[in-house]
Amino acid sequence: MSIYEDRFERPAGVDDLSLSLGRPERLSFLKRLLPRGFLGRSVLILLLPLVLLQVISAWVFYDRHYDTTTWRLAQGVAGDVEMVVRLLQSGEMPDSEILFLAEHIFWLRAELIPGAELGESVEPRLGSILHERLETALMERLGPRFSIDTVSLPRDVIIEVNLGRELLVMDVSRKRLFSVTTYIFLMWMVGSSVVLFVVAFLVMRIQVRAITRLAQAADSFGRGGDLAGFKPEGADEVRQAAAAFLQMRDRIKRQIQQRTTVLAGVSHDLRTPLTRMKLELAMLGNAPEISSLKQDVQQMERMIDGYLAFARGEGGEGAKLTNLSDLIGRIVADARREGAAVDLHMEQPITLPLKREAFRRCLTNLLVNGVRYGNMVSLRVGLRHGGLEILVDDDGSGIPAERREEVFRPFVRLEESRNPETGGTGLGLTIARDVARSHGGELTLDDSPLGGLRARLWFPI
Repeated sequence: MSIYEDRFERPAGVDDLSLSLGRPERLSFLKRLLPRGFLGRSVLILLLPLVLLQVISAWVFYDRHYDTTTWRLAQGVAGDVEMVVRLLQSGEMPDSEILFLAEHIFWLRAELIPGAELGESVEPRLGSILHERLETALMERLGPRFSIDTVSLPRDVIIEVNLGRELLVMDVSRKRLFSVTTYIFLMWMVGSSVVLFVVAFLVMRIQVRAITRLAQAADSFGRGGDLAGFKPEGADEVRQAAAAFLQMRDRIKRQIQQRTTVLAGVSHDLRTPLTRMKLELAMLGNAPEISSLKQDVQQMERMIDGYLAFARGEGGEGAKLTNLSDLIGRIVADARREGAAVDLHMEQPITLPLKREAFRRCLTNLLVNGVRYGNMVSLRVGLRHGGLEILVDDDGSGIPAERREEVFRPFVRLEESRNPETGGTGLGLTIARDVARSHGGELTLDDSPLGGLRARLWFPI
């Protein structure tokens, strides 16, 4: 299944609706046999009528031309054989002269064998139109006193006729019983069809290439990649879809840029009054109510820092080919320098295009969460399920399964499930999931083998 199909879910109830409408199960089976790609289905649309035409043409030719021609040729040979038999039985001419005339006029190499017995007919195992038609024609002319052999000689057919005291043995060239135009017709028909199919396939492939490039551009944009060099091409409908996609991309980028600018501007502007408030509180002393206000101001500063970090996560950083092993090693080293206990295991060196700073922020947030709510963090990196999988496990208190999606909403903190003294603004997992999805991946939460929470990052390769 392609990555484009993975991102679209089947609407609920579609299968039930199809069954309620009485769609036969065999249609589902046939659908599974059909090609999934547009090129494969287009080729099938071209190929099926072509094959059907070939079958109908071959059947009509076989029934009308080949069968009729073979029957008439067989009747001609049977008439010549009957003429030779009658002349031999009449006794009006010497046998040697009759055999001479049969060879030079009728192309029948004949021989008389005194006292020989009539053998049985020999025919191909799979049957033969030539054998059947010749046998029928001779039966009408001579009755049941003959036998034919269409197998022993590659270029001739042997005909034996019982004349009483003598056995007449004749060799007949297959050219007298078979029309070469049969093969010529079939070769021309099949050859021309193959040429037409190849031409149609190449043209269709060019048309499908434009759709494939549009799909690749959409996937690249979904991962945050640059669409340099992409332009509408192909048929008018494909060009229209590509132009609509480019307009949609521009609108999305403008919307993200406007939201990011507003969020960053508001967060930056709030720093000035907060700074004045901190100075004024510092001059008021250390009364209990003053300490409470100072804590509120610190909390607001952390929230503003979270706003700015969230805004930076939606910035215009481009994806670059990155040595993931080296980048993750530096991230883990920074976490260890700050006192975090992180166990790192990478299965193999991995290189792929990433937004380096966004990925660093994403993984750092996951490590900080693990260290903040637990004592030990395990980091596992490897290739799984057709992509890059990163598992971050901690031994903390975990998050209830029914509330795991809730923590991805901005500024949500589940104090009853995690340590309330750890601080934070509730944007860490939100930023991490946004970064994962900007790369075309996903971030999910699950139970950890260490007893706490498992964060699973997956990026397509």
